Amino acid sequence: MSESHNFQAAAFTALGTPRDAVQLPTATFDGTVNMPVMHQAVKAMLANQRQGTHATKTRRWVTGGNQKPWKQKGTGRARVGEIRNPLWRKGGTVFGPQPRSYEFTMPKKAELGALRAALSAKVQDGQLVVVDALSASEVKTKAAAAMLKKLGVDGKAVLIDLAPDAKLSQSVRNIPGVAIVASGRLTARDVEQADRVIATRGAIEKLQEALG
Repeated sequence: MSESHNFQAAAFTALGTPRDAVQLPTATFDGTVNMPVMHQAVKAMLANQRQGTHATKTRRWVTGGNQKPWKQKGTGRARVGEIRNPLWRKGGTVFGPQPRSYEFTMPKKAELGALRAALSAKVQDGQLVVVDALSASEVKTKAAAAMLKKLGVDGKAVLIDLAPDAKLSQSVRNIPGVAIVASGRLTARDVEQADRVIATRGAIEKLQEALG
């Protein structure tokens, strides 16, 4: 989209009261949704979370001796060299999975591009909400759930702040599908898998500096 387009998001006060829509920076929310880059970023994050500790026993590690069970010829049986033969029950596994690392990295610009695309997609769908602040006066899940309901959360949501409030973090951790993330640690997967993205004004400014 061109630079002349305006991108807005619904805005609320810290108490959940609706207010005038917020004009979003065009440099950050340019409306471009690059699906291949988003897919690559999510794939990289999931791969980096894999432990890679799977292992199967080759014929080197299974129980059994090196002796030939019977002579090569004259018995009428098939030829065999040892009971650890992969064709035999409890024999070794051929080309089975072995411990390995699935980790791979993306260029920094590609990661930022994927996050920018994910945020732009939420803006287009009207699922990005800007609030003045995200905090809680006490650790209480019921109060946090009521606040999220005012902000239109009905399912999975990600709350973005410069530094997540400790009391709010404890209040929402028992709410299924709701996560609170610092703006500096936000990923494309966090945004993509959420039905509702709620960010503070400070977080939006910080994202603008990183993505603009």
